[in-house]
Amino acid sequence: MSVFTVLNPATEEPVTTVTQVSAEQADEAIVRAAEAQAAWRDVAPADRARLLRAFAAAVDAHVDELADLEVAGSGHPIGQARWEAGHVRDVLLYYSAAPERLTGQQIPVPGGLNVTFREPVGVVGLIVPWNFPMPILSWGMAPALAAGCAVVAKPAEATPLTAMRIGELALEAGLPEGVFQVLPGRGSVVGQRLVDHPLVRKIVFTGSTEVGQQIMAGCARQIKRLTLELGGKSANIVFADADLERAAATAPYAVFDNAGQDCCARSRILVQSSVLDKFMELFEPAVKGVAVGDPASAQTEMGPLISAAHRAHVASYVPAGAPVAFRGHAPSGPGFWYPPTVLAPVRSDDPAHTEEVFGPVVTVTPFTDEADAVAIANDTPYGLSGSIWTREVGRAIRVARAVDSGNLSVNSHSSVRYWTPFGGFKQSGLGRELGPDAPDAFTETKNVFISTEE
Repeated sequence: MSVFTVLNPATEEPVTTVTQVSAEQADEAIVRAAEAQAAWRDVAPADRARLLRAFAAAVDAHVDELADLEVAGSGHPIGQARWEAGHVRDVLLYYSAAPERLTGQQIPVPGGLNVTFREPVGVVGLIVPWNFPMPILSWGMAPALAAGCAVVAKPAEATPLTAMRIGELALEAGLPEGVFQVLPGRGSVVGQRLVDHPLVRKIVFTGSTEVGQQIMAGCARQIKRLTLELGGKSANIVFADADLERAAATAPYAVFDNAGQDCCARSRILVQSSVLDKFMELFEPAVKGVAVGDPASAQTEMGPLISAAHRAHVASYVPAGAPVAFRGHAPSGPGFWYPPTVLAPVRSDDPAHTEEVFGPVVTVTPFTDEADAVAIANDTPYGLSGSIWTREVGRAIRVARAVDSGNLSVNSHSSVRYWTPFGGFKQSGLGRELGPDAPDAFTETKNVFISTEE
């Protein structure tokens, strides 16, 4: 029997040990899910909706408990963790309205009637990353359950605690046994069985592009449905006519939120040359003002990185002699801390400018005009997120249409909402999560012709 010790990233002290699920146990869970699937798909839509609302209420009653687990196991600041637990509740409530809205079509045809039905795709495997254990779990779980699918979720090995507790809350809320299961374990074991097992008919994966490519190849062998939400190297584009004070004040949170461990992080700031000096003057105190420290404190805005290995990975992008413009602060002593770091000027081929750092490191690059900004923003294999700062509406729309990215915001760093579509272009993903159409992604369209001829 294999166990994993969950460490508190802020103290490096053990939190608890978690027994890892074996490949054989994963297979048994998948079979249970397939057996539960047959009954779950036949639950009346109103009753499925009622159960999802009960699930949301159970999560709501345990928001503080879930938040404390995330602080201890993931190092998320307590304010962020409470929001994340409440987000799970909200996503469940939003999709609890979906079961009664999975309607088909009536299509005029000669000689009869043609109708379509939205049938659940079957057992869904969710492979959840360590950076946002609760929100990303809910994004796949809630619409899949609403669509009538049984769900088997594999949380990241390092951060399983909140997912395991949410799985318990699902049962307490009345969801039938086997409809939603959480399997802690290694990706190479449990995740691989979800990909390989023929009873799993869809995979939802959030993680690196490299692993996503491997999962895509595995799903291809069975013509298995797949949603991928992968890496990002998003641009935060600041034009000369922007509200520079607001752009500079919010830019740290666009990249340093969750210690930069965010695929949507705007980790390349592009600033029009004529206002670069002014922006940097405003940006420096904003970066140094980010409160980095004890995640249990309500005043903390940024916590530690997830592990010592990941801290070493992030630090490799800031070698000796790197063009550090300025840095924020981070605690010394135990914990996987790394200070908010701004690099400028950087070469166009600098790894910090071209690769996903997944940590609190941002580069600042000047551009000349609109075309130059778009060219720099698009000079990446990724296309997940980004921001545009300008007072000119026409420019905002032109640039938003020109930047190859799935989620953009204008005069804001926020572009992910559970009631709007989410997904990436290019190597940032495949398919869309969230939004009103998300349950459709967990259904098959069945076409039925009914003859009216005698």
